[in-house]
Amino acid sequence: MENHREREEGALVYPVYSRRSRGLSVGVNLFPDRKVCPFDCPYCEVFPFTTKVRFSTETMARALRSVLIREREEGALVRDICFSGNGEPTLSPWFPEALEAAARLRNELVPRADLVVITNGAGLPDRRIFAVLRDAARGPEALKLWLKLDAGTEGWYREINRSSIPFAVLLGKIREFAGEAPVIIQTMVCKIRGLPPPPEEAEAWETTVFDLIMGCAGEGERSGTGVQGVQIYGKARPAPQDPLAAALEVSFLQSRALSLKKKLEKAGKGLPVEVFA
Repeated sequence: MENHREREEGALVYPVYSRRSRGLSVGVNLFPDRKVCPFDCPYCEVFPFTTKVRFSTETMARALRSVLIREREEGALVRDICFSGNGEPTLSPWFPEALEAAARLRNELVPRADLVVITNGAGLPDRRIFAVLRDAARGPEALKLWLKLDAGTEGWYREINRSSIPFAVLLGKIREFAGEAPVIIQTMVCKIRGLPPPPEEAEAWETTVFDLIMGCAGEGERSGTGVQGVQIYGKARPAPQDPLAAALEVSFLQSRALSLKKKLEKAGKGLPVEVFA
């Protein structure tokens, strides 16, 4: 006889090795039944699927407790509890209460672990979600927000993210949020249709990120708001739309990071700019 509860819990909470977490990350998936995302990134690793598994905060909390206890008993170091999964987590109607439940369990069982939300920013135009993320990032939850910014130009945004959300709207909300809470900018750098981002796109992205960092620099140093770091990462997993997107050489990613670092150092701003290939 199938253990339905165990099957549901495994679909909602999953331990995984994360290169950006540098170790064991316990993922929380708010969309176990289907992919829900307003972006159609060609590098996305989520293959089309449907299941009859439904999300509930109670089931998620039970599963998360079980996984955290098991990993702790086995001597594993949990680096973070991370909301990502099969879509954009902030668009789930259960996101606020699920985040609160995860924070409680983190504090109880793995207090040294980070609480992370990986987001493309699609929830930021919603005032309620904006406030939930801002308050969690600035409050005792110490939420780390890994916020996607893959493009610096409208043209590349249409190629790499293919979202119906206007680029100017999204960028404006990212700027607003960074002015009120700490964020880490994450950027996928890969080939699209066999070509890397063109030089003008790379320059525009660097200028955009630099302006985001410097625009909040003064206030951020005092209040803990603003851009806290930049993650440049490459395509490392198969995607259903392959070969539309493809990995670039690590040296290409490193050159993008080095260029931004030099610009920041020249401006007297030291900030982590890391590459994950």
